[in-house]
Order: sequence, then structure tokens, then C-alpha cells
Amino acid sequence: MDFDSGNSAIALILLTFGGLFLIGLIADLIGRHTPLPRVTLLILTGFLIGPSVLGWLPDFTQDWFPILTNIALSMIGFELGKNLTRQKFKSMGKPIIGISLAVMLMTSVAMFTGLYLLGVPIEIALILAGIAPATAPAPVVDVANELNAKGSYTDTLLGIVAVDDAWGMLLFALLLVVASVLSGNGEVYSSLQQGLWEVFGAILLGLLLGFPMAYISSHIYPGKATQAEVLGIVLVCSGAALYLDVSYILSAMVMGTVVANFSQDHQERPFKEIEAIQWPMLILFFLLAGSALQLDALWQAGAIGLAYIGLRLIGRISGSWIGATWAGCKNPHYHWMGLSLLPHAGIPIGMTLLAAQHFPQHQELLLAVILGATVVFELIGPAITRHMIRQAGEAKFFIDESKL
Repeated sequence: MDFDSGNSAIALILLTFGGLFLIGLIADLIGRHTPLPRVTLLILTGFLIGPSVLGWLPDFTQDWFPILTNIALSMIGFELGKNLTRQKFKSMGKPIIGISLAVMLMTSVAMFTGLYLLGVPIEIALILAGIAPATAPAPVVDVANELNAKGSYTDTLLGIVAVDDAWGMLLFALLLVVASVLSGNGEVYSSLQQGLWEVFGAILLGLLLGFPMAYISSHIYPGKATQAEVLGIVLVCSGAALYLDVSYILSAMVMGTVVANFSQDHQERPFKEIEAIQWPMLILFFLLAGSALQLDALWQAGAIGLAYIGLRLIGRISGSWIGATWAGCKNPHYHWMGLSLLPHAGIPIGMTLLAAQHFPQHQELLLAVILGATVVFELIGPAITRHMIRQAGEAKFFIDESKL
């Protein structure tokens, strides 16, 4: 009886993940013939088969979601690192720094000013102003990969997404401290210390693992990199980051940056190996992320949630205009790059949970606003990112509308 029970459990796991991978294949095929990117299709499908609608997913998938999230986002972080090479910074470093900082600051300023004028308590306005600048890297990277996008706009976009994590965490830690001071919270500096450690500890870990990985890629397997080598070090980096309580996305990104800059010849090999195996993980990640979306959060967020969505849009657009103008970008598409930075999940939810520890009295409101905004931005964000890359003329894969 135990044997049969064990076989049934294993069969359920195999059938579930086999079915999810096939759903990913279907989403990829549909995405080639519709304006919707496969990311949005996967998230929508996950939402439909998740507990909020049909409830088809077994309970164990939610237990595996944190592990899959760590693996998928660590791969994404590592891949983002290749966009921060010395050569690319020489040619587009000013747009990357200028637009990323301007988008971050304008999103935060617009959010705080708008919410404060609407009568939202100042500590809530500050917390949401610290969360709003964060961008979800996985949808942006996958849209670029799906389109096989190549060019300066795409490189700049991915460079901005790479540094966005560090800027955002530092700003969030600072504004959380200010909110604590204004509200009389006793734990004034713990948030700042945690934020600084999460950023600079992640950078240190990425450096410590990046140089050995660059050496391995250059000497132990000269001219090639094995999937076992790359995946092993990326997973070690992710696990060590979680153990040390630092950002695993940032540590993987720093490690990827070191490999891209210090590997002798064939710098692209490790990244090609990780790209070859990351799509199955991203299928599971996006489907389970979609299943975690709760439509009720949209209604619970209310007027503050609507204001959050509108103000974040204003901050993204105005920030990219200011940053691109300062950087002297002549390509008009750079001025609208903020629209390519709309995806908003993962990191913002983590920030919200951290803020809720310091302000438990506001936990329900904060979670409702962020989860509600996540539903909107995860559904429309990838589609807008895809449209912007195509408008920039850098998508190597275009939709043949005659076949629709």
C-alpha cells in the first residue's frame, strides 16, 4: 500500500511537471503568432490553472515555488552580468547610468509626492516610494531572448535592469529608515544595515565566486564551458547568498560581470550554456508566479492601488526622458525606455514583507497595493516591453501577420 501510495505521488509530480513543460511549448508557439509575449501567456495560464480560478495545480507546486524562483532568477542575474562589460560601458555607460538613476529617482519622487497629496500617511507613502522603482528582471530578459533582440537599445535596457537591483535596494533601505524615524519606530537603523549588507554583501560574494569561475572557464576547460560547471557555480552562488541573507540576483549578476570581463577568450560560452538550460526553469517560474496572483488583491488595493499604478507609470516615463536627455541620447526610443521597465514582481514583494515587519499595522494595505499592482504590471509589462523593442527595430523575430 505504501508502495502504491509512493508511486502515485511520483506519478503526480511527473505528470504535473511534464504538463507544465508542454504548456510552455504551446505558449512559445502561440507567442510567435500573436502580439502577446510568451511571458504574459505563461503568467495568464498559471493564473487560470492556479487556485484563484480552476485550482488544477497540486499543492506541492507552491512548496517548490521558492526553490524554482531562486534557481530561475539566479540564472537571470548571471545572464544580466554579461551586459556590463568594459566595452559596453565605454559605448553606452552614460545612458545606462543616467536612465537607470533618473527612472529610479523620478519613480520614487512621483510616487511619494502623489500619494502624500492624496492624503496617504507619510510612512506608507515613503515605503511605497521605496518599492515602486524595482523592476522584475526575468520578464524583460525573456522578452529580449524571445525576440532574439540585438542592438544598442536592447543592450542598454538589459544594462539598466542589471544595475536596477542595487539602486533599488539602497533607496528602499534609506526610505524605510526615514519612515521609521518619522513614525517613531524604535528599530531605526536595522533596516539600513540590512539593506547595505544585502547589496554590498552580494557584491562581495559575486566577486569571490566570479574570479574562480572566470579562471575555470579560461584554463580548466579552455575554449568551452560545460553546463555542469556553469550551473554548479550559479547554484552555489544562489545558495550562499540565501545563507548569508544577501541578494542572490545581485550576487549572480556580479559573478556574471566578472566572468564576462575577465575570462580569457570565449567569454560568451558560459552564458550560452546557461541560456541553453534556463528556459525550462523559466517556464515553471512564470507559470507558478501566475498561479500565485490573486485577483482579490486588485479590489482590496482600492484607490491607493490605482494611484500606485498611475504614479509608477508617470515616474517611469518622466525618468527615462530626463535620463536620456542628460545622457545625450539622440535615438528617440531611449526617451521612452521607462515603458520597457514596467514588470514588477519578486523583489517588490520581498521589500513589502520586510516593510511589514517594521510596520505590522500597515501590512494588509501594503500587501494589497503591491500584489494588486503586480497583477497589472506582470500582465501588461512584458507586452509593452516587447512592443518597445520592436519599435526600436532590434527584434530579429517579427510576427508574420498574414499567418494570423
